[in-house]
Amino acid sequence: MNHNKVSKKLGAALLAGLLLVSAGCSNSGNNAADNTNGNSGNDTEPVTFTFFGADASPNWNNMQDDVGKEIIAKTGVTLQAEFDVGGGGGQDRIAMMAASGEYPDIIFAKGEIGKLVDAEALIDLTDLIDKHAPNIKKVMEGNMNRMKYSKDNEAIYSIPTNVGVGEQKFDATNGFQIQHRVLKELGYPEVRTVKDFENVLKEYYAKHPTTDGQPTIPMTLNADGWKIMITVTNQGDITTGGANDGEYYVNPETYETMLHYKKPEEKEYFRWLNHMYNEGLLDKDSFVQKDDQYKAKISSGRVLGLSSVEWEYQDAENALKSAGKDEYTYAHFPVTLSEEYKDHAMQAVGVDGYGISITTACKDPVRAIKFIDWLSSEEGQVLRNWGIEGKTYNVENGKRVMPADILDQKVNDAGNFAKNTGVGLYSIFGVRYGDGVKDSTDNYYTTNFPEQIQAEYSEAEKESLAAYNATTWKDLFPAEDEFPVKEWGALYNMPVPTDGEYQVIYQKTQDIVQKRIPEAILSSPDKFDKIYDDFIAELNKAGAEKMEKEYTELVKARVSLFTGKDVK
Repeated sequence: MNHNKVSKKLGAALLAGLLLVSAGCSNSGNNAADNTNGNSGNDTEPVTFTFFGADASPNWNNMQDDVGKEIIAKTGVTLQAEFDVGGGGGQDRIAMMAASGEYPDIIFAKGEIGKLVDAEALIDLTDLIDKHAPNIKKVMEGNMNRMKYSKDNEAIYSIPTNVGVGEQKFDATNGFQIQHRVLKELGYPEVRTVKDFENVLKEYYAKHPTTDGQPTIPMTLNADGWKIMITVTNQGDITTGGANDGEYYVNPETYETMLHYKKPEEKEYFRWLNHMYNEGLLDKDSFVQKDDQYKAKISSGRVLGLSSVEWEYQDAENALKSAGKDEYTYAHFPVTLSEEYKDHAMQAVGVDGYGISITTACKDPVRAIKFIDWLSSEEGQVLRNWGIEGKTYNVENGKRVMPADILDQKVNDAGNFAKNTGVGLYSIFGVRYGDGVKDSTDNYYTTNFPEQIQAEYSEAEKESLAAYNATTWKDLFPAEDEFPVKEWGALYNMPVPTDGEYQVIYQKTQDIVQKRIPEAILSSPDKFDKIYDDFIAELNKAGAEKMEKEYTELVKARVSLFTGKDVK
């Protein structure tokens, strides 16, 4: 790597900011992949590994929380960690790492892993797992193929850690959201279609144009950067019976793909948003506000409805809970364009997801994989999910239970609870069993099981659920057994070409989507059809059809890798 060229390209100061140097980190020129034995010594001898996570972790406490201290005591490993802070999923930071050739020891790269593979920055973990990771092999038994990078490159560059093996879904945290106070006042009306959703917001807004002295906002969207996918564009696919496969719709019979915007019915969803805007029910600032402004509006309590998923607005909802405003938090409904469509939120994708990797910069990959493996053990998983016995949980009659005061902290002071206890901060550092799976003591690995979920609901939530004859929000959604398991897994995790024509076309289509979808929504109704039709034509002119053919072949190869089918 010619660092002079990099320095000229990025600027000396910027490059300096990329250098992640600490004990345990070396220049990527070392061929650590060949160091399969490592120099581990005593497995609890103190060592520091550098780490970068592509997701933000605002409550990270440098492992000075209870769980972090226990991990250090058990493994000897301290993480010198940095996390993405711009909400960009690590895109910019990882691109600069690949350009500079300087990497942390361990990385959670999310959708940017392709850049690191192309830069030959990641170790093939296949042999390390086989020789040094019995816990990873145990958890991933029967799913080892799903860790392989692709059918053409069957190396294991990352271990999937953001999904749980054997996961059962006991709750729903997505769909469309309406405040509990709204539902209560209107007598808990049926909410099944976008028209139902609209009618609820419209009726309540007419009665309450202000909230706590501020203008009431019937519905707002977050279009800041990639968040536009979560609250705006993905919903076009989801509300029209799609399986939420990112920018594409996959025909489940033929595996043929197309940009989901081309589904004729999806145009009608965006027409509805256009209608909501022109009716004054959609926040006029939806496409210009920043993420923090969006969350500030939600935390003020004046936003009646959302079209999102709970993790996206969780910080704002936590602020409402901390302020004792549970009635301003949200119920979840499987809203679709019309009743002919089903929300696929409960559809299983199998074992597939973003994961953790060891880079060529790591001087001791054996020690690193053993660290990840310990966190993947039963002891490690219980620690990560439940915390320390006697502090965050007790064992009563053989069952783990969270005391009432701890549960109150977890629900109503989530940030400080995570920062002090470490519960939930280490989920990405090892493979894990999902909700509903029990350990050797006949206890659930995670705290997400029906009784615990219901115990964590606020009184406002319990009241709403009772009104809809439901015990958890999942009860309102189409059941998991109504859908087949996705043979192609989670397509957000499927490697695609990181350079060449595919990326050029993809970026062009993304630019078009992010310009034309807002334009169509914010137009006068008489102009909507022309704008949307021109939008589709513009996508094709940019090369969408060629890109779709290439993506189709990638999906078919993935189905073949995952299932063993001979897919033509």
